[in-house]
Amino acid sequence: MLSSLVVAVVLGLGYLAYDTAIRHGMALPGGDLRTLYIALDVAIVLVVGSVVTWLVVPQPRRSGDRSTRSAWSAALGFFAAVPVCYLVLVVVVQVLEPLLG
Repeated sequence: MLSSLVVAVVLGLGYLAYDTAIRHGMALPGGDLRTLYIALDVAIVLVVGSVVTWLVVPQPRRSGDRSTRSAWSAALGFFAAVPVCYLVLVVVVQVLEPLLG
């Protein structure tokens, strides 16, 4: 879950910088791509959360059995990353953005 939080915060701050530049009239290549940025932000956070959790969380095993990984580990990371991504974007858009004006 920490990996999802770190990625979400870094990408959220990138969105904040991009949004601030657009709102202050800076001409950026491609124009206003904030919607695409948000979509990629969410996708990247969900993928990183799934992959890192799949790598770190093994499937429960019996004594003496070898640790294995399954899709359930990835699903756990995916569903843990959803609220993290949402909450970081809410803080960026609803708290930090108005503070920067």
